[in-house]
Amino acid sequence: MSTWIQSRQIGPAAVHSLTDGQFRLDGGAMFGSVPRVLWERATTPDELNRIRLRINPLLIQLGGENILVETGMWDQGGEKFEAMYALDRDETVFRGLDALGLSPEDIHLVINTHLHFDHAGRNVTTLGDPTFPNARYVVQKQELHDARHTHERSRASYLPAYIDPIEHAGLFEVVDGEHELRPGLSVLPLPGHNLGQQGVVLRQDGQTLVYVADLIPTLAHAPTAYIMGYDLYPVTTLDTRKRYLGQWFEEGAIICTPHDPDTAFAQLRPNPKGGFTLSAAQP
Repeated sequence: MSTWIQSRQIGPAAVHSLTDGQFRLDGGAMFGSVPRVLWERATTPDELNRIRLRINPLLIQLGGENILVETGMWDQGGEKFEAMYALDRDETVFRGLDALGLSPEDIHLVINTHLHFDHAGRNVTTLGDPTFPNARYVVQKQELHDARHTHERSRASYLPAYIDPIEHAGLFEVVDGEHELRPGLSVLPLPGHNLGQQGVVLRQDGQTLVYVADLIPTLAHAPTAYIMGYDLYPVTTLDTRKRYLGQWFEEGAIICTPHDPDTAFAQLRPNPKGGFTLSAAQP
């Protein structure tokens, strides 16, 4: 089995955290208004002030279906793109699926939490065809609208090359707000990073797992004020966190972040100074 697969059972659902490799982003941008003297306690930047991140798709096997949350990092950016982000394909989502005995054709449903290139970039193959041809791709109505109508701050994050082919093939399953996709499996709007971001909530047999998307990109981002400079609506991010983190703590939810470089499954713990921290969940 792939080194990077971490697995957990949530009731009858088998949940596998996969990876599509590592990359780096500017630490200051990743932590917004939080000064480096604070955030570098949690992560060490390189000589270009970039911190190590990972791309963490999630595979949920439930009711005889294979459901993939996120598809992975855009793979057609070329040398300049890969150098800028220090992209390291130490593993890929495809090798992870193969290790589980699956191929892209075995995926029944894809959930795009949002359509940025580091989350939905593998929606299509290098030939421009849908990577998961037998799947519907679930996306929020707001997100698809915003991907089509970009502006100066959002344009670099959305690439039509992996969005348009899915739309032209009629494979987008567009939802508007909270929506139950399968019994006990829902998408939940988590605005702030952008307006159309959605998380994934799995509730089975009294257990809860939440894929939080970029509401909390890594475990180090759990403190309330640790909000990315990349967020288009940071105060909305703050409000969304205040709305849900307490609820997820009370539920004892397993939290999956999209970019933590080391930990797949985490849980919220009360912070003595207020709010919450995230640490690795017990097996």
